[in-house]
Amino acid sequence: MSRGLWLCRQCRHQVSVTAGTIFQSGHLPLTLWFRAMWYMTSQKNGASALGIQRILGLGSYETAWTWLHKLRRAMVRPGRERLHGLVEVDETYLGGLEEGRRGRPSTGKKALIAVAAEEVGRGIGRVRLRRIRDASAASLCPFVQDAVEPGSQVRTDGWVGYDGLDAMGYKHKVSIIAKNKKRPDDLLPHVHQVVSLLKRWLMGTHQGAVSHDHLDYYLDEFTFRFNRRTSSSRGKLFYRLVQQAVQVAPQPYSAIVKKGSR
Repeated sequence: MSRGLWLCRQCRHQVSVTAGTIFQSGHLPLTLWFRAMWYMTSQKNGASALGIQRILGLGSYETAWTWLHKLRRAMVRPGRERLHGLVEVDETYLGGLEEGRRGRPSTGKKALIAVAAEEVGRGIGRVRLRRIRDASAASLCPFVQDAVEPGSQVRTDGWVGYDGLDAMGYKHKVSIIAKNKKRPDDLLPHVHQVVSLLKRWLMGTHQGAVSHDHLDYYLDEFTFRFNRRTSSSRGKLFYRLVQQAVQVAPQPYSAIVKKGSR
């Protein structure tokens, strides 16, 4: 091994130990990456690119921004288990509904996010979040299929976009808000609590400066943090992020900045 490269005895091809991971083609030492990962996981509310740049002494804001986005891509464990049991599902518009419009508009500058939250006792278990194109069945049902194990009980409001869940193998329980004197957040309390925490996190840590093109990856970070919120050790979060970082394919800067890259 020379210059940090491994040499195959048979083909004589040289390869880096970071090849095939998010660290590939990096020119800065891995120890600096580990410092960034520790800082990102040890901060209760996460880290901004400006914060990473200052803490690590990086000369470029662009480098800090790129590193954070690479790490966010490592926060989704390949083959992760779907939610199960009793699961609430709803959608929310980031920033709220457009003024003067009723129902669930399918266009506009608002980002529509689907949210699924497990009910564990009286509390919340794991969550899943995804930005979706619109509130049609073509967008909502695939989200439920990807997020929730078939056979689970899925609780939603009376929106028609969820009508096909029974036929897909779910026990669909509908809470009709219009016929119930309770508030929406009383009927689906867990997803509304998750949405409230998500918006507070985006505004607090990132000052709301999150573009729609990269929103999915911020949702992945929020999910990673929320699902590990009861961990007694920050070191476990760091270990899990390192473990998953070597399982994720390389993410060049050109792919990260490309719109609609997901």
